[in-house]
Amino acid sequence: MDVPIILEIQDLLNKKLPNCNIKVEGSNGHFDINVTGEIFLGLNSVKRQQLVYQIINEYIKNGTIHAVSIKASTGDEL
Repeated sequence: MDVPIILEIQDLLNKKLPNCNIKVEGSNGHFDINVTGEIFLGLNSVKRQQLVYQIINEYIKNGTIHAVSIKASTGDEL
C-alpha cells in the first residue's frame, strides 16, 4: 500500500466532499475509492463518478493514479 499517497488523496476528498464517508485503498497507481454521502442525492452514477474524478484529476494527469475504481453512493443505498 502507498500509505502517504492514500492519505493525501483521502485528505483531498475529505476537504472537497464534506460530511462523506470516504475510504481509499490501493498501491502502484491502482486505487479503489468508496464515497458515501448525501452529496450524491439526485445524481446518476455517471455524475457521481464525474464529481469524484474532478477532484482527483490532477493525480490522474501527473500519473500518480493510473487506474481507479470509484463507488459513490448515498447512505440509503448501502
